[in-house]
Amino acid sequence: MSYECDRRAIDTPQALVEAPVSERKRQAGLVEWAGLMVLALPTVLLGLDVTLLYLALPALAADLQPSSTQALWIMDAYGFMISGFLITMGTLGDRLGRRRLLMIGAAAFGFASVLAAYSTSANMLIGARAALGVAGATLMPSTLALISNMFLDARERALAIGLWATMFALGMAAGPLVGGFVLDHLWWGAAFLLALPIAGIVLVAAPMLLPEYRVRADGRFDLLSVALSLAAILPIIYFVKESAKTGLSSASASALTIGIIFAVVFVRRQRMLSSPLLDVRLFANASFSSALSILFVGLIGVGGAMLLVTQYLQLVMGLPAVTAGMAMGPPALMMLVAGVTAPLLARRIRPGFVMAGSLALSATGYLLLALLPWAGGLALVTAGYGLVYLGLGTIAALGTDIVVGAAPPEKAGSASAMSETVQELGIAVGVAVLGSLTGAIYRSEIVERIPAELPGHIAGAVEDSLWAASSVADHLPAGLLDVAKTCFTTGMSAAAAVATIGTSILALLCAVTLRRIRNAG
Repeated sequence: MSYECDRRAIDTPQALVEAPVSERKRQAGLVEWAGLMVLALPTVLLGLDVTLLYLALPALAADLQPSSTQALWIMDAYGFMISGFLITMGTLGDRLGRRRLLMIGAAAFGFASVLAAYSTSANMLIGARAALGVAGATLMPSTLALISNMFLDARERALAIGLWATMFALGMAAGPLVGGFVLDHLWWGAAFLLALPIAGIVLVAAPMLLPEYRVRADGRFDLLSVALSLAAILPIIYFVKESAKTGLSSASASALTIGIIFAVVFVRRQRMLSSPLLDVRLFANASFSSALSILFVGLIGVGGAMLLVTQYLQLVMGLPAVTAGMAMGPPALMMLVAGVTAPLLARRIRPGFVMAGSLALSATGYLLLALLPWAGGLALVTAGYGLVYLGLGTIAALGTDIVVGAAPPEKAGSASAMSETVQELGIAVGVAVLGSLTGAIYRSEIVERIPAELPGHIAGAVEDSLWAASSVADHLPAGLLDVAKTCFTTGMSAAAAVATIGTSILALLCAVTLRRIRNAG
């Protein structure tokens, strides 16, 4: 397999460079750093999209009147599609051209955002959200793979990936603030239209500031592998999400079984192909596999904390969405600091030790969250969640750099897609596992405290979740909602304690498995 790389469009628009990218170690200039700003925009956009929908959901539900099933698909269609298509789009970018696919994805994301904004029915919005997921799957691996082409010096690449990795968290933190302002002054659909100026900037600036890179593959793009990857990933994602909502059921267990079977078939087919959709030989690299595993397990805790802290701020402390968003600002800043300083530290200290130290700080953050039943308050939540995000910023920056750096240049798109896939899956598993644990403890605590005279549907809502109990607060006897808040906090504390133990073990494993990776300096 050979590969080719276009020089900067502003220098020699059509020139092709035949020398391997890995042999050219020049330092990045102003064009590359300006290009990084362009690549950061889609990442911010995807972060915004996560939190904006939570704010817009009540308003769009009142307008479109979706059923409960439709409401779930409005929330989940995006995540299903982006998770399912990441591997496909990573490899497609290698073949079609990473800059070209980024521009196609930006245009498609803008178009799907318009469809979502002006949806006239719940089914139309579900379709638009699915299209946003497919478009979003083109953006993340393309931006990350292009960074590996633009920043050839290992130290600069690590710093660039660190900055890139923090943009998602900043987008999530800005979502409640921006979304709250938009929803206060416009209609719910305007929240989706925020994607248009970002997509426009990417389309205009990409040809001027970003290089093109594509692989000259010997074999054809294998559509059967695409189908097999979707048949493997989508049922597993369904299992994770369904288990988080309803617990283990025959349907979710069947989905998991189907996903595993197709995953085995997919891997076997990749080993047979001369030009596979995913080169499974990458997993033979110990650094690649270890970094992916650490990203996956580390994001499990983050996904659970993200769900539980958001609910705690809004449902237990009673903060409005905008105020809760402001409270998430300091943790996002902590992630930004970690994303910038971790690559600098890794020039003097081995990356595995930097990651292990940051994970130890994250474990401390989870421990602070576990103390909420005895020492509640906004300061404790912000401090604990900030330490969690400090660890996230470090492992996202250094772990992603290890994954991308372990792959040859022609496999950077595939490696980037794997990095994003395991992080998406880790967050989903975290929501399922820690969310389910919190819910189970909540129900076990609250069931004996529900008055017998309470009407059945009201009692059912209280027993279901704190969110459901809050929705019927006007019909509850005095003090019952406070009891429900206490029960939720107890469940959240237990989940945080589990995350404390798990993250502490992960820190130790990180120090051991990545100890041989040398610092970039």
